[in-house]
Amino acid sequence: MESSVALDLAQLERLAVEVAVEAGRLITDDRPADVSAAATKSSPTDVVTIMDTRAEELIRARLLAARPDDSILGEEGDDHVGGSAITWVVDPIDGTVNYLYEIPAYAVSIAAVTGDPRVAGEWTVLAAAVGDPCRGRVYHARLGGGAHLSGTDGQVVSRLAVGGVPELGGALVGTGFGYTEQKRRSQGELLLEVIPHVRDIRRIGSAALDLCMVAAGQLDGFYEVGLNPWDLAGGWLVVTEAGGIVTGPRGGAPSAALTLAGNVAVHAALAAIVDR
Repeated sequence: MESSVALDLAQLERLAVEVAVEAGRLITDDRPADVSAAATKSSPTDVVTIMDTRAEELIRARLLAARPDDSILGEEGDDHVGGSAITWVVDPIDGTVNYLYEIPAYAVSIAAVTGDPRVAGEWTVLAAAVGDPCRGRVYHARLGGGAHLSGTDGQVVSRLAVGGVPELGGALVGTGFGYTEQKRRSQGELLLEVIPHVRDIRRIGSAALDLCMVAAGQLDGFYEVGLNPWDLAGGWLVVTEAGGIVTGPRGGAPSAALTLAGNVAVHAALAAIVDR
């Protein structure tokens, strides 16, 4: 029989999966024919749609109905401060530009954490789900329970494990870019340092999916500068529970300064370049 702690983590994981699947159905089934940017955030290219807002409202309502004492930190700012030790870190649509252009690579990321997710190194992800509604699947994990891929019907498809590529030269590596001119220039300079050393680079457009693809062995590594807690929380746990490593600068906690993921060999080789 599971301990009470393990049982609680299983319940958190199950809730994250259920809500991620429901939100994924909302953004796909109710997507207007002419989705347009309702607002911008950090720059004119950093968009938010009405469906981002609707999905976050649904997620917030479902989580608080199930766990009214928990806190919520969401990308679109509809935060809730509760009295429990759990904070739900939520990205209603990770990959909004893909969603806007009907490119089928976007995700719903929901993670239950302890500590302060606004401060790098001060929080721990306990359970998470990253829904991939376009492919009818959800990646999910709980601390110490492994990482799994399931269908939206709840049936587990497989247990996830990072790939075994032994060196960086054979690695397919994912990355992403920010939305301001200055950030993109620095990220482009970093890409020039990385790309000669890897098999190839992929820019898919959703950090949450990138991390989950590392966990599934579909990418061998991933790095990105500028990620927020809601971008990385769910995928971070999925990768580590799949046997991978996720760090920030110089082996510290992942943060806006850097999120770096891969198996032991790829992570170490990427870190040697990126930290430099």
